[in-house]
Amino acid sequence: MAPPTIYIAITNHGFGHATRAAAIAATLHALMPDLQIILTTTAPRWLLESYLDAPFTLRERAFDVGVLQRDSLTMDKAATLAALHDIQQQQPTWIEAEAAFLMEAGVDLVLADIPPLAAPIARAAGVPCWMISNFGWDFIYRAWGGEFAAIADWIADCFDQCDRLFRLPFHEPMSAFRTVTDVGLTGGTPRFSEEALRSRWHLDTPTDQTVLLTFGGLGLAQIPYAGLSQFPDWQFITFDRAAPDLPNLFKIGDRALRPVDLMPLCGRVVSKPGYSTFSEACRLDIPIVTLTRDDFAEAPLLIEGVRHASVHQILTPDEFFEGDWEFLHRPLSPPSQPRSLNKAGNRAVAQAVLNFFSQPTSPQLQDDSEKNLESDLKTYLKRA
Repeated sequence: MAPPTIYIAITNHGFGHATRAAAIAATLHALMPDLQIILTTTAPRWLLESYLDAPFTLRERAFDVGVLQRDSLTMDKAATLAALHDIQQQQPTWIEAEAAFLMEAGVDLVLADIPPLAAPIARAAGVPCWMISNFGWDFIYRAWGGEFAAIADWIADCFDQCDRLFRLPFHEPMSAFRTVTDVGLTGGTPRFSEEALRSRWHLDTPTDQTVLLTFGGLGLAQIPYAGLSQFPDWQFITFDRAAPDLPNLFKIGDRALRPVDLMPLCGRVVSKPGYSTFSEACRLDIPIVTLTRDDFAEAPLLIEGVRHASVHQILTPDEFFEGDWEFLHRPLSPPSQPRSLNKAGNRAVAQAVLNFFSQPTSPQLQDDSEKNLESDLKTYLKRA
């Protein structure tokens, strides 16, 4: 009997979707060591391997474009629209070819975060399609109006073919999906203790004066690093290889290390709005300092979620880019709705997949949310 096979399709936009999907894949491997994992993405293998320490097949395909950007905040809407029109023209050919691949590879389940074409591809292959996200691309494009409205309608039609959505925190309604299950936060877990990190790099700056600067895979242009000279007793950590050499700026060059691995050292994370960074920081109860962003519909949802759930500070781009980093002297704000967030999103999705394949369940990996999910899944499968 052939081992079960899952095909995980990842949207072609930044690194966040890839890391959260790979984190779920890692939990899947822990539950089902014989599961054959196919990751379909243009994200680099080194990034995937930093989250997924297990065998997988990398299929380098892109079935959506997300938003074309110069850096993590600067978008090119015209180029994005042209790329989307090209995808629409290629759609019939792509669906036929990839459905044939799914059948030849013996794929049993498609899990997508969250390229719209994954659903019609799975349907053409006769395979269930489940999706994971806190937003759909129809939501992003519809907010831009004009020609993007028709694009949003097309994408919503694709999402309507999805069999099940696992909706992450900090989400929009995602009304294009018929069957929705809310799950907890997803992401990676630090692989080192704070003590091990301090010993490795001989760092002795107090946690509340240690700051992680992380702005996604595309980074930011013109980060005002010169202002860090105003904080000689603070320690700043960055993954930006182009950052200047400063005595209080520690540059991480090891690709095996991830921002989440450094978070235990830090009293706050400074970031642009991004689900994966916010989720990993919230899973560790690390305060978040974030820039606002008015041109991307997901950003207000993320910022509102941080206001409710995390110790935080909200900055305008002008406050950040003015360069003196004065905001570090201001007190952080407490969450407006202090309550424990569900942090078991990885396990909830993985448990549902495990149940789909009818494998024995490990009692150590079941919490109340997973038991509720199992019951909900059984109800759904009876209706299907």
